[in-house]
Amino acid sequence: MDLPQLLLVGLVLLLGVVGVLIPGVPGTWLVWAGLLWWALHVRSTLAWSLLVAATALLLVVQVVKWLLPPRHVRGLGITTRMVVFAGAGALLGFVLVPVVGAVPGFVGGIYLCERLRLGTRGEAWASVRAVMRAVGTSVLVELFACLMVVGAWVGAVVAE
Repeated sequence: MDLPQLLLVGLVLLLGVVGVLIPGVPGTWLVWAGLLWWALHVRSTLAWSLLVAATALLLVVQVVKWLLPPRHVRGLGITTRMVVFAGAGALLGFVLVPVVGAVPGFVGGIYLCERLRLGTRGEAWASVRAVMRAVGTSVLVELFACLMVVGAWVGAVVAE
């Protein structure tokens, strides 16, 4: 696969990860489609193995999201700014502490946003707990899975 196509696949994967944070955008399916596109062009054992593993992981995540409690977001004050902070925190955490850093980065991003908005530490933590109970868990599960798939893809591209 040539460099321009590889960059386009990377862009689709990045859009998928960002799409997980935006309601109504099929982020998980964008990540899967980008990986499928890559596997169809590379046609190696590593590519097909990664596609099969990612498909299984992303399907399990869809079932887990369905089993989690429903979202109750009214009155929580979830803003676009909070979503940006949470996503940036998860991405930064994922890069700084590979894979497991996404979770504290996500929560830390929400906390930072709420601390700037509310001012006090206690109110910020109360808001973080409320947000994580309502939507954080399902978004975090999906985001974590997509980041794992993208991380594996980057490892596979470097290994080739």
